[in-house]
Amino acid sequence: MSPKDVLRINNNNNTSKLTDYAERAQQHLNSFDKELSRYPYLNQFEQQTNVPKVYVVLGLGLIYFFLIFFNIAGEFLVNTAGFVIPGYYSLEALFSRGKSDDTQWLTYWIVYAFFTIIESMVNAVYWFPFYYTFKFIFVLWMALPQTNGAQVVFHSLLQPLFAPVFEKQGSTSSNLRRDAEKVTGKAQ
Repeated sequence: MSPKDVLRINNNNNTSKLTDYAERAQQHLNSFDKELSRYPYLNQFEQQTNVPKVYVVLGLGLIYFFLIFFNIAGEFLVNTAGFVIPGYYSLEALFSRGKSDDTQWLTYWIVYAFFTIIESMVNAVYWFPFYYTFKFIFVLWMALPQTNGAQVVFHSLLQPLFAPVFEKQGSTSSNLRRDAEKVTGKAQ
């Protein structure tokens, strides 16, 4: 086999790999476009501008990430992503009949609150480069129902930490008050 034949085979393999990647990317874009078609405002925007809605959303997402990456209003943008998107889905969960989505979003808010308290105590922005980029990825991971990140954090960190307090039999506020009175020796 000559060197030209080897190069031709390698080029054919590389071309077929690129074609496979392009086909998979197009499939993902098509499925994302179908998902975005549920929103009438995006459909109207696409009709008025002749710009595919999937490109608009991806472009805005890229700009959003760019601003966070270079810390141009990073704290505001990350906190907005951490409040607005989960807030919308939390309200949606409250108006639905099922309880599984209620549990998911309650867990998210507990983990997010715990993370925010720890973040304010540590002042992490000054200690970690690209902090808001990592926080943004973490918040998205926690908030997306596909990843169940908040559930993972809760079950691996918070549940073992707080289980002794809440799993005791009779951990109601009246029982806690009675226990406190026993410790202090004061009865009301």
